[in-house]
Amino acid sequence: MGCSQEGTDPPDGPDVPDVPSVSAGRVLEFLPAPGQFVNEGYECRTMDEACRYAEERLAQGAYVSLGGFGGYIIVAFDHHVVNDGGYNIAITGNSVTNSSEPGIVWVMRDENGNGLADDTWYELRGSEYGKEETWQGYAVTYYRPADSGQPVRWTDNYGQEGEVDYLKAYHRQDSYYPLWVEADSYTLTGTRLAARNVDVSGKGTSWYNQDFPWGYADNFSPTDMLREGSRDNHFRISDAVGVDGKEANLPYIDFVKIQTAVNAKSGWLGEQSTEVIAVKDYNMMKDGEKE
Repeated sequence: MGCSQEGTDPPDGPDVPDVPSVSAGRVLEFLPAPGQFVNEGYECRTMDEACRYAEERLAQGAYVSLGGFGGYIIVAFDHHVVNDGGYNIAITGNSVTNSSEPGIVWVMRDENGNGLADDTWYELRGSEYGKEETWQGYAVTYYRPADSGQPVRWTDNYGQEGEVDYLKAYHRQDSYYPLWVEADSYTLTGTRLAARNVDVSGKGTSWYNQDFPWGYADNFSPTDMLREGSRDNHFRISDAVGVDGKEANLPYIDFVKIQTAVNAKSGWLGEQSTEVIAVKDYNMMKDGEKE
């Protein structure tokens, strides 16, 4: 699945703008996992419509919710984002302390120059990379509910199963299963972080979605937010690794994918779902800012 690419040029083609955009405004794919914000206030019936919806939200400075584990968005810059060894990418989320919903960040170079995200993805390692409780190649399959107003059942490749709860009191759209997914089930695969959500009340009334040290989108991290009051997590292209764990040594990137990294729910707050508000070329923002 993917958005129509008609009328677009590769990032290094002749129609690259004289003044490149700070933000990645073109959405190539938007496929959330089921979640309480999916289909709420919008009815997309195709991937192309879903991409346009996500583009409009990002242009407005509004969040795009990726739903539960594995839900993702892929965005394209209109220029190369260069790896200078420091922080190169800024991703705006809506986290506050003890309300983090971390997303794994992946990057890709347009190696074949066709303007499509069809080359090799590299994970940007964060603080949990390589730990025993961090699972690479974790896959969750979601199943379309038989009726409206029902939870979404899931199974994973570790023999576990569960549900994305239907939160009737707060989000009453017919289904949390993406309307533009035609199949009765779909599978999302990525890197899973061990959940850090805690019921601090012991009664299910007060939950903390605890923070991770660094390296994830929509995560309250004083380390990679760089300055107090920032809503941006910052990332280094130099942290990119291949599936074998070796450094990718990418000179630049053209595409970014953000993907919900935990499979957890926090009572009445519902599933943990990464939210994305903007993806920016931090190289263009560094003047006057201290890394």
